[in-house]
Amino acid sequence: MSPVSASAVQSLRARTGVSISAVRDALEEAGGDEEKAIEILRKRGQAQAVKKASRDQMEGAIFAATDGSKAALILLKCETDFVARDAGFRALGQELADTLLKKGSDAQKKLAEDKIPAAVQKLGENISVGESILVDAAVIGTYVHSNNKIGVIVGLDKGSADAAKDVAMHAAAMNPLYTTPDEVPTAAIEKEKEIWKEQLAKEGKPAQIMEKIMMGKEKKFREENALVKQAFVKDPSKTIEQYLGDAKVVSYMRVAIG
Repeated sequence: MSPVSASAVQSLRARTGVSISAVRDALEEAGGDEEKAIEILRKRGQAQAVKKASRDQMEGAIFAATDGSKAALILLKCETDFVARDAGFRALGQELADTLLKKGSDAQKKLAEDKIPAAVQKLGENISVGESILVDAAVIGTYVHSNNKIGVIVGLDKGSADAAKDVAMHAAAMNPLYTTPDEVPTAAIEKEKEIWKEQLAKEGKPAQIMEKIMMGKEKKFREENALVKQAFVKDPSKTIEQYLGDAKVVSYMRVAIG
């Protein structure tokens, strides 16, 4: 049997969307005939699964796995909440998170390629991996909300896992977009400034004090959107950075559905 060329694999993958390994196997079985290979993929349920890919995947569930200083977070997407609550779907999502944690992203992608087509056929909806996050930090805290729609990983340079989890729970509830005020992008600030300028002009604020007011608004906007400057939900008398003391947030990842 002559080896299948890379161009043939790329061509069939472009037409079907299935994994490279599945495409190569089908082409080898079909003796290089692309149309026969498509029939083989359809009989296996793989090409049929891809036909569903154009449908929106607005639902899904989030899965986490932790081990010592490492944590993994997976968003497994589907079309309806009914499938998102299916036991088989949940088992697949957790297996993907566990694999990412223990074996890395390549192994997780291979597992997804191997198992998602069968899940699509069984559940009748398009399914795919959305976010796939792996974090390594001295101290790790993870939190997945009870509905599996929000997941957070917080990594600290030191401190306790309980504190890291508290911060992760806070982030799940308050949805800070950035870790520190300095991370808020200039583009976001400039967009807000246009709004502030119009508001201040309508209020008739004198030009000589507008710049000072704008600086105050920018500081507030940056702090409101930064995790470490937000008032801690469990104790609003402290900010997150005050609650953590000497510990610093070195990693913050939040994934949400909807």
